[in-house]
Parts: sequence; structure tokens; C-alpha cells
Amino acid sequence: MYICHMKIAKKTSVGENLFYTFVWAAIFLVPILNAKLMSELHVNFQNVAISWGKIMPYFIVFIINNNILVPRLLSRNRYLWYIASVVAILVVIFGGIQALNFRYWQDSAVLQHKASFSDLEWYWNVVLGVLMIGTNTMVKLYYRALDTERKMDKMQRHALQAQMDYLKYQINPHFFMNTLNNIHSLIDIDTEMAKQSVIELSKMMRYVLYDSEGLGTTLEKEVQFVGNYMELMRIRYIDDVDIRFDHPSPAVCRRIVVPPLLLIVFVENAFKHGVSYNARSFIRISIETEGDRLHYRVVNSRHAKTAGRGGVGLDNVRKRLTLLFGKDFSLDIDSSSESTYEVNLIIPVKNHG
Repeated sequence: MYICHMKIAKKTSVGENLFYTFVWAAIFLVPILNAKLMSELHVNFQNVAISWGKIMPYFIVFIINNNILVPRLLSRNRYLWYIASVVAILVVIFGGIQALNFRYWQDSAVLQHKASFSDLEWYWNVVLGVLMIGTNTMVKLYYRALDTERKMDKMQRHALQAQMDYLKYQINPHFFMNTLNNIHSLIDIDTEMAKQSVIELSKMMRYVLYDSEGLGTTLEKEVQFVGNYMELMRIRYIDDVDIRFDHPSPAVCRRIVVPPLLLIVFVENAFKHGVSYNARSFIRISIETEGDRLHYRVVNSRHAKTAGRGGVGLDNVRKRLTLLFGKDFSLDIDSSSESTYEVNLIIPVKNHG
């Protein structure tokens, strides 16, 4: 992370230096352009040099303020020292020029109407110096604010990614623990089913390990992951549970990007709390897309012994939704009915095709 911050600071410094280079190059070119505008056949470089001499005090003030006063005083909140140093620099430079009184600038008849800067009284030089220092300081603080904002944005993205990874990997052990328990129960009942369950589980683990590392994955992969889990559950429950899964076509799912491992939590909870060995049970899952919104609905049967819901999975998915979308999502859990439990989730999605 430190390396990334250094790169950002370097880019900002380059942009700031390019801005200063452009401005001062334009200022130093003014005497030459001024001579051309006055229709001189040949540029009098002596006059140009004199004009540059008049510009040079401002340039020296800029160099001192930009490279010494702002970094060492203003940036360290030493405001009184900074103000005192600015006043001292202006007095020394422009007061010194006034004291020396370069009369050969004033006596040059050729220069009077062609110089870039007319001769000014010392107090006007001080005023221009103050304006230049103020402009330089504001530009420098602006670039520094941009640099700070970029660093903070980078840090926030890293923190967000770390927090989401933490929440996501809290879900995974919880999920696989339940799945392994299911396979363990199958070993004594039907060895072939247990083998098939291991195959389905391996597909799911491949997705978790290799396809869900980023912030987004395709809806197609999420649907396949949910489908593999449901096949695993079908092997265990056979015909005791009415399971339905409706989703868009593979072509549509392939174009939509969603957060990985987001949908499975609701399916897992539906099987965990909505299935009874003593009564007919059902689980119905549907996914629909409308514009840039994905509508996800999970409805399952509800039984007295499994009335309690929640747990690590649902708590974490709520936190992930808030981190990912802020307030731009809708999660509605309806447990008002004694026979059904319904989850409706609406999230924004991206369409890359």
C-alpha cells in the first residue's frame, strides 16, 4: 500500500511541476513576443535580458515560497513563521532592488514601450509579490488536497476489500461445514450418493477458490454455484423436498455482474431451516432482471421446530450489502406467515455486454 501511495504522490508532483513550468515559460516568453508585436525586425536580446532581470525577483520569490516556505512552514502548521518569512523575503528582495535603484533600466529609451513589465514603485512590487505568493500557495495546497484525497480513496478501497473478504470468508467455513456434515450423513446411507456429493462439492470449492476472489463475477457462475449446491441437497433429500429454481437464460446471466457468494447464503438458510423430515417441504428460488436491477426471491416452507432464523450467514450478508451498495439495495424478509418464509432482495447490477 505504501508503494501505491508513493506512486500517486509522484504523479501529483509531476502535474504540479508541469503547471509551473508552463506558466513561467509563458512569462519569460512575453518579452520576445512583445518585441514581435511591436514589429521589430530583429529581437533586441539586450532588452529581453533586461526584461528578464525585472521578472527574476518574482521568480526568486516563487522558488523560495514553493520549495522552502510552504513545505517547511505552512505544511507543518507554522503559520506565524510562514507569514513572517514571506514578509521578510518581500522586504529584502524588493526593498533591496529599490535601494540599488537600477537607473539603466529607467534610462533605456528603447525599453520604455516594449518591456514586459513597466517600472513600478516598490510597494506595487510588494503587492504583486503577495498576489503571486498567494496564487502559488493556493495551487500547491490544491494539488496537495488532490493527493490526500487519492490516498484516502485508495486506503478506503483497501479497507473495504479487506472487510468484504473477511465477511465472505466467514461465510465460507460456515457453509462448507454444513455441506461436509451432509456428506458425512450420506456415507452410511448410500456410498454412491456420497461420491456424487463429493463431486458436486469439488465444483463448488473450485468456484470459491478461483472464481470468487474479485469484487464481481458473472451471474452465470453464481447460478451454477447455487445449482451445484441444490444438486447436492437433492441427493440428500431425494423426493422429500419440492425444489424449484427459475433464472434467466445463460446468455443473459453471462452479461450480468454480481458480487460473488452473495446468493448462496439465502439458499443455504432455506435448506437449513425450511426442510422437515416429518412434513412436506418446498424451496422456490427465482432470479429476474429488470434494467440495472436484479430481483432475487427465496421462498421456503416453515415448520415449528425451524421457526428461528438468522445466524452468521445472514448477518454477514447484510454487512456485505451495506459495504457494497450503501443504501442502494432492498432486503425484505417476511416471516409473518406460519407456513412460509420469504426473502426478497433487490440489488443494482452491471451489464458488460
